[in-house]
Amino acid sequence: MRSVGRVGALPIRRTPVRGVLFDVDGTLLLSDRSLGRYELLPGAIEVLTTLKARRVPFALLTNGSAYPPAEQAAKLRAAGLPVDEGQMITPSSIAADYLQRRGIRRALVLGTAGVGQALRDAGIETVHTGEAGATEVGSVYVGWHPDCGMKDIETACRAIWNGAELCVASDVPFFATRHGRTIGYSHAITAAIRRLTRVPMTLTGKPSIRALRFVAKRLGVPMRALAVVGDDPVVEVLMARRGGATALAVTTGTTQREEWQSQPRSRRPDAILTGLSEILDWVGDAEAGPLPVTLRPGSLRTRVRTRSAPRATASRPAPKRRAVHRSG
Repeated sequence: MRSVGRVGALPIRRTPVRGVLFDVDGTLLLSDRSLGRYELLPGAIEVLTTLKARRVPFALLTNGSAYPPAEQAAKLRAAGLPVDEGQMITPSSIAADYLQRRGIRRALVLGTAGVGQALRDAGIETVHTGEAGATEVGSVYVGWHPDCGMKDIETACRAIWNGAELCVASDVPFFATRHGRTIGYSHAITAAIRRLTRVPMTLTGKPSIRALRFVAKRLGVPMRALAVVGDDPVVEVLMARRGGATALAVTTGTTQREEWQSQPRSRRPDAILTGLSEILDWVGDAEAGPLPVTLRPGSLRTRVRTRSAPRATASRPAPKRRAVHRSG
């Protein structure tokens, strides 16, 4: 039986869940503010191990860009999570794909060394502030940059004034750590650049539909058949809503149960999980299909309507229409 937290009147999911997209910080683990040490959250190892055994495709999508996907996956394996390199996705993975398709071959990176590695792996030349030709690029890519200074901001602005487009790993102001909420550096850096240049930005991390589409393609699962698991209503849930995916909320990160319950409809999850293990009730074996669902009489999922289901109108009188007289 699916144990769901009451979150208000939401549509019953009609598309079976065939793949899972996990947030990392606040959902599977809590890191320290330097991103150097991890504390795994209860059930994280068991859930990922069970999904692998069931052959259900899953991926981890973090808005963190400090480490290349391969290095990040290795760090998580060392902490105990069964994550392969191909299952670890960062905004830089998506940025590399986006810039390639745009035909951009050179980018100014505002970030640590690891931020631009995925771009270099894709054949895109990266430069940093102070290097030759730093303002003669096709794109400015902003990622994890705790040591960002005014020279970086000025170089990025000059590159944009010379015609470069602005690409951003994350525009999330905060993320969850063991020490509480920590600011997202790229959010602050991007705000300064945009205040000066007034240019639009292309977001490659969550909650962009571009990120969800990238993950769906990587897993070979339609967006509507994904379950997105996360701790932030304006990040994972908003992204899930944009792509028609199932949104599952946890309370181990930035958002508590009472806050989830008070969210507006656009940021409301399909369920609030009391533990990560409940994810397993939303998916079945990859070959056997989704697990059968037993609904409790009077439960949330039996009370709400589906979007695709026709509304019952027999007991409701048709609204009276006011006659409209048009002249001419």
